[in-house]
Amino acid sequence: MKVAVTSQGAEPSSLVDSRFGRAKYFVVADTETGEFSAHDNSQNLNAVQGAGIQAGRNVVDLGVEAVITGNTGPKAFATLQAGGVKVYIGAAGTVAETVEQFKNGELECVSKANVEGHWI
Repeated sequence: MKVAVTSQGAEPSSLVDSRFGRAKYFVVADTETGEFSAHDNSQNLNAVQGAGIQAGRNVVDLGVEAVITGNTGPKAFATLQAGGVKVYIGAAGTVAETVEQFKNGELECVSKANVEGHWI
């Protein structure tokens, strides 16, 4: 399964970013092969509005089945849901640690956003 983790850096050892739309990177992990790839999200870091929607579209285009993040707003959540991407929240630590938590069933899959829009 391919999952995208919001990240402050481009490596599996990077810390998870608690923000979805304004995360610096999305690190995609293949839970079956253990491979990681980083995808820059810098175009949304300073967006006045729409960061969550655009980031959601970008993640859907990566072909992942799930997103792991700290928090997600309503517009980003709706975009991910429309693309068939499940959302897991409460991530903390490094990307690699978070992927292990996901594989062990330790993260919460949510059915709605957990923060209001424009959360920074």
